[in-house]
Amino acid sequence: MKISSQAFGNEGEIPSKYTCDGDDISPPLSVTDVPSEAESLALVCDDPDAPGGVFDHWVIWNIPADVESIQENIPKEEKVDSLGGAIQGLNSFREIGYRGPCPPAGPSHKYRFKLYALESKIDLNSGMQKKDLEREIEGRIVSKDTLVGVYGR
Repeated sequence: MKISSQAFGNEGEIPSKYTCDGDDISPPLSVTDVPSEAESLALVCDDPDAPGGVFDHWVIWNIPADVESIQENIPKEEKVDSLGGAIQGLNSFREIGYRGPCPPAGPSHKYRFKLYALESKIDLNSGMQKKDLEREIEGRIVSKDTLVGVYGR
């Protein structure tokens, strides 16, 4: 399985459009080679370089396993109809949906877009956090991949 973006390459610079310095919308993502045994996908975007520890920017699950792309600007809503009813959780800003990179001035941070192929859907209500999702997907992951983007101010 592979996750990529036409907006930036792996280890590439995330365009400001997808950050707090721009439109702060989610970037377009492509998904390929999802294993046939996968029933759903989950996606987490986080910043391991944040001063206070890992900072979560996006948590979304129950994306249909047959999706080939996640369009940019996913609505900041609990349920995303354009992604087959995928459910979004709380980011570290305590908001539903995607919030882009917004690091303090200084060195660039890495942002990990972690995609998980899961053997089943996840029974979690919207508004849950990454830790809740990680607990639920334990033992259900059939494949995973990570796209890393970089952004600094």
